[in-house]
Amino acid sequence: MSVDLAPVLVAVIFFVVLSPRLLFQLPGKRRPKEFTNVQTNGLSIFVHTIIFNAIITIILIPIGAHIYVG
Repeated sequence: MSVDLAPVLVAVIFFVVLSPRLLFQLPGKRRPKEFTNVQTNGLSIFVHTIIFNAIITIILIPIGAHIYVG
């Protein structure tokens, strides 16, 4: 039995990378884009959620990424 791990791996990697405050934050507290800021607001969480969902959708559905194990 083979298992497709691409959706799980892609989601985990992009969740970590696109978490607000880790690498960048859109929009920031004082500027439109801030790097390694420790203050997160609701709007930046919403923007990062939209970006995350768009990237996941583009990578998993049209490109059809698959990683089979087993």
